[in-house]
Amino acid sequence: MTLTAKQQRFVDEYLSDLNATQAAIRAGYSKKTARSVASENLAKPDIAAAIQEAMKNRQARTFITQDRVLQELARIAFFDPRKLLDDDGNPIPLSNLDDDTAAAVAGVELMEEYEGSGKDRVFIGYTKKFKLADKNTALTNAMRHLGMFIDKSEITGKDGEPLSQVTPVLNITIGK
Repeated sequence: MTLTAKQQRFVDEYLSDLNATQAAIRAGYSKKTARSVASENLAKPDIAAAIQEAMKNRQARTFITQDRVLQELARIAFFDPRKLLDDDGNPIPLSNLDDDTAAAVAGVELMEEYEGSGKDRVFIGYTKKFKLADKNTALTNAMRHLGMFIDKSEITGKDGEPLSQVTPVLNITIGK
């Protein structure tokens, strides 16, 4: 079965942010029913297949894969700042950094330094400041992926059954 124009628009909009409710609204469904329509659309086999196919095509075009994302996370999470400096403690030029080290650099601030003022001002060099990617965030995201970090826990009874609610009983003995 082919998708209707509205369903195809839903698929296209869903791919932009993976928010089904907002995709339904942007595709022209009513705001009042967008949440339920979004849920229904995601459950329809033809729409689900179209989303999967579009995601697969986008991945092939952009070369953004789960493995590549995890590799970048690992580069940041396990980055060693000593690799930014040579043996004398001087910054290594960006063009000479290895790929893993360069991947952890989020930005560089370069400031020209001068001595003196006016016509007597003389250029003496540069001050370089490296801004590094957030190592803690990278480690947290890697831990989540590996199941080492639990954002939410659910407590259930035996064999996954709901916990039974026990009403406390108060026994009071009066007299002998």
